[in-house]
Amino acid sequence: MVTTGERKPWHAIFRLLERDERVFAVLLAVAMVGGLATLGLVPLRPRQSIDLYSLVIWFALYKFGIFALVTVHPRATRAIFLAALAIDLLLVFVLVFLTGGGDSLFYLLFFPLVAVNAYYFGPWVAMAAALTAGGLMAAAAALVPPWIGWTGVTLLTIMFGLPAVVVGLVAVRERRARAEVERLNVDLAGTLTRLQSAQQELLVAERMATVGRLSLRVAHEVRNPIAAIELNAEILQDIVRAHPGVDMDEAGGLVASIRDQVNTLDALTEEYLAFARFPKPHFEDESINHLIEELAAFVRPVATRQGLTIHVSTDPTVPMMEIDRGLLRQAVHNLVKNGMEALSRGGALTIESRCDGDTVQVSVSDTGNGISPEVAQRLFEPFFTTKPQGTGLGLSITRQIIEEHGGELSWRNGAGGGATFIVRLPIKRPVSHV
Repeated sequence: MVTTGERKPWHAIFRLLERDERVFAVLLAVAMVGGLATLGLVPLRPRQSIDLYSLVIWFALYKFGIFALVTVHPRATRAIFLAALAIDLLLVFVLVFLTGGGDSLFYLLFFPLVAVNAYYFGPWVAMAAALTAGGLMAAAAALVPPWIGWTGVTLLTIMFGLPAVVVGLVAVRERRARAEVERLNVDLAGTLTRLQSAQQELLVAERMATVGRLSLRVAHEVRNPIAAIELNAEILQDIVRAHPGVDMDEAGGLVASIRDQVNTLDALTEEYLAFARFPKPHFEDESINHLIEELAAFVRPVATRQGLTIHVSTDPTVPMMEIDRGLLRQAVHNLVKNGMEALSRGGALTIESRCDGDTVQVSVSDTGNGISPEVAQRLFEPFFTTKPQGTGLGLSITRQIIEEHGGELSWRNGAGGGATFIVRLPIKRPVSHV
C-alpha cells in the first residue's frame, strides 16, 4: 500500500515538464484532433466510408495517453515525442490510404503535424518530417490511384517543409531569447541579493559607527575621572608612607594595586583614543637607521632588567626618507614591546633595517615560541589580545601607521622558532590625492 507521504504530487510532476513541452503536447493534440474532425465534415465515397466519429475519439484518447506518458516519464520526453511523430505520420498515411490515396483530402493533416513538431524539435527534424511526409504521400498515391506524379509529390513536400522550417527557426530564436532573459533574471536576482546584503552591512556599519562615536565620547569623558583617581591615589600613597606601621604597609600595598589598575585603565583609554582618532601624519625627511638606534637605546635598559639582549643591525645604504618620525617610532616600538613580552625572561630581540630595491625593510625578530595558527588568524583583529592586561589595539595601530606611509606590515614564524614582523616602506612615498 502506498502512503500519502510516498505518493508523488501531480503538481510536482508537472513542474518537471518545461513550458515548451506542455505547449507542444497541447498544440499537437488540438491541431491533429481538430484537423481530423474538420476533414471529417467532407463527405466520403461509399466504398471509402469510415467511422470518423469513433476515429476522432480514439485519436483524442491516444493524444491524451501521450501527454500522460510524458507526465509520468518527464526525462524521456524527447524520445516519446519522436516516437509519437513517427506514429502520427504512419496514422495519417493509413488514413490517406483508406480514403482514396491521391484523391484523399486527409493529406492536409501532414501540414499541422510537421509544422507543430517543428516548433518543438527545430528546423532539421522538421525538414526530415517533411521529406518523410512527402514519401508517404507518394506511397499512398502509388498504392491507391490516381497517381499524382513526381511534380505533385515534390510540390507537396516543399509545401510541407517550408512553413515548418520557418516555424522551427523562429522557435529556436525564441528559445535563445528566452534563455537570455532567464539568465538576465538570474543575474538581476543575484544583484538584488547582493544589494540587499550590502544594505544590511551598511546598516550594521552605521550602527557600529554610532557605537564607536559614543564609546569615543565615553573614553574621552573617562579620562578626567581617571586622572583624578590617579592623583588622589598618589596623595594617599604619600600619606600612607608618612605613617609607618603594619596596617599602613598593607594599606600601601592596596594603594599601589589601585594605582596599577588605574594606570592600566588609563593606558587602555589612551590607546583606544589613538586608534579611534588617528592623527594626520606630518612627513619630513628623517633617517630610519637613526630612529632604530635611538629606539633600541631607549628600550635596552628595560630589556636588560628582563634578561633580554637587544641586537641592532642597520644598512648604511638606507637613504633619508619622508616619514612621520613620531608615528613610525610608535609603530616600531609596538612591535618591539610585543617581542619583549613574547620573550618574557631571557632571549634576544633583533631590530634590523635593510634596503631592498625601491623599498626599505624594518624587521623585528624574537627568539620566542612563535605565533600559533589560532592566534595568527586573528592577529590584526582590533581588540583581540592574548595578554591579560592587553588592549588588542597595538598591531592594529601599527598597521594603520604603516599603511599611512604607503607601506605594508607582514609577519612569519622562524624555522628555528620565534617570530619576525616586517615593515616594508617605499623609499619614494606615494602622493595621496585625497
